[in-house]
Amino acid sequence: MIRISEIFGPVLQGEGALSGQPTIFVRTGGCDYRCSWCDTLYAVDSEFRNEWAMMSAEDIMKKVRELSGNKPILITLSGGNPAIQPLGDLIKLGKAGGYSFAMETQGSIAQEWFKDLDILTLSPKPPSSKMQTDWAKFDACLEAAGDNTNITLKIVVFDDEDYKYAQDAAARYPQLPLFLQPGNHTPPPASVDINGILERLRWLGDKVQKDGWFNARVLPQMHVLTWGNERGY
Repeated sequence: MIRISEIFGPVLQGEGALSGQPTIFVRTGGCDYRCSWCDTLYAVDSEFRNEWAMMSAEDIMKKVRELSGNKPILITLSGGNPAIQPLGDLIKLGKAGGYSFAMETQGSIAQEWFKDLDILTLSPKPPSSKMQTDWAKFDACLEAAGDNTNITLKIVVFDDEDYKYAQDAAARYPQLPLFLQPGNHTPPPASVDINGILERLRWLGDKVQKDGWFNARVLPQMHVLTWGNERGY
C-alpha cells in the first residue's frame, strides 16, 4: 500500500527538464526532510496524516486512467519524498499500460526501482532549507538509477550561499544536466510574492551569465507564476 496525499491532472509540469509537458501528479504523503521553505507541507508533516489515503498500485492507476481518459501520459511522482513509498509495483503496472514515469526527490533515500523510472530529478536542498546533504546517500541514488534512467540535477536558489552550494554540486556531478530555480518563500495557502520570485529570477539569471556558467539552465516554477499556490496545479 502506498500513502497518497493527492492525485491530480492533467496539468503542465511546472519546473525542471519537463517544464511545460502535460502530466498527472501522484503526490505521496510523508517526508524525511523539513525544509524551512517547504511549499507542500500538507504532503510532508504528519499533522496532515488524516488527509492521506493508503492506496494500492491498482487503485492509483485506476484513478490515473480516469483522469487521463485512458490515454497514456507522463506520471509525475512527487511528495513529500516519494522515495519513502513502495512505488515499484505502481511503475511496472503503469508502464505495462504505456504510461511513463518521472520522479523528483532530494536524494536521501535510494530504492531499487529507481532504475525503472524514465526520468529522475535529484534536487538536493541548499543551505537556506536548513537541511544537510548526505552525499553518500545521494551517490547511492545515482547508483540505484543506473544508466537507463535519465537523471537531472535541480537546485533551488534563494541567495549567494545557495548559489555557491549549487556550483559545488554541479562540479561534483558534471555529467548531470543542471537546472537552477529561484525559490518561492510563500507556502500555501498564502499568496505568492510574484515580484519577489521575478526579482530572484533576474538576479540568478544575471549572476549565471556574469560568471560564465553557461551549462546551467535557469527556469522559474511556471505553475507558481501562472496559478500561484493553488492546489491541483
